[in-house]
Amino acid sequence: FIPKDHCEQTVNALHEAGAGSVGHYEYCSFRTEGEGFFKPKKEAKPFIGKPGKAEKVTEIRVELLVNNHLKNKALKVLNEVHPYEEAAYFLHPVGNPNQDLGAGMIGNLPVPIEAHEFLNTVKKTFNTTVRHTKIVKQTIGKVAVCGGSGSFCLSAAKAAKVDILITADFKYHEFFDADGSLIVADIGHYESEQFTPELFYDVLKEKFTTFAINFSKTNTNPFTFL
Repeated sequence: FIPKDHCEQTVNALHEAGAGSVGHYEYCSFRTEGEGFFKPKKEAKPFIGKPGKAEKVTEIRVELLVNNHLKNKALKVLNEVHPYEEAAYFLHPVGNPNQDLGAGMIGNLPVPIEAHEFLNTVKKTFNTTVRHTKIVKQTIGKVAVCGGSGSFCLSAAKAAKVDILITADFKYHEFFDADGSLIVADIGHYESEQFTPELFYDVLKEKFTTFAINFSKTNTNPFTFL
């Protein structure tokens, strides 16, 4: 709840803190004009009015979506830029899925590749064996990848009409759920996640330039193969 004359300044600061982003849109908000009533106590230092005197102010109720990891940052900014001594706000959790986050990724190859050639490339790249369903796609163009146990991604991969889903930990009967609509390639849990430390290393190195980051070479694969 913001006094009308200070609404834009306050909301813009919240936007800069990351609030108000919805998918591919930013600076999103919903605003309702109304009247705010309050009476400052004697120890208060009100921005509007005087202690002990009731006030009526034209205010704007602003509603913004903010990701949970940005909540504290947004509240800090709100309390810094809001003109009132006590900024009135409330937080309401919503179950909206984050459109920019997911368990895996889907992408298109620059040039489609023959299915057997693609599977052999996966085998060499990940240095693993590949368990896969019947070759129902002769060429691979659209690929879904989910590191680790990714059988729960199958329905989403089918809906996205990918040619192949690369993941791990598929159970025997789950392979049948592919139902001839795509190829499922199970490359092993550890093998599908083996490059993740390198990704984290690159991100941390970029974000925390003054920190010394050591890259562990420890192999955490619990399996040994004959």
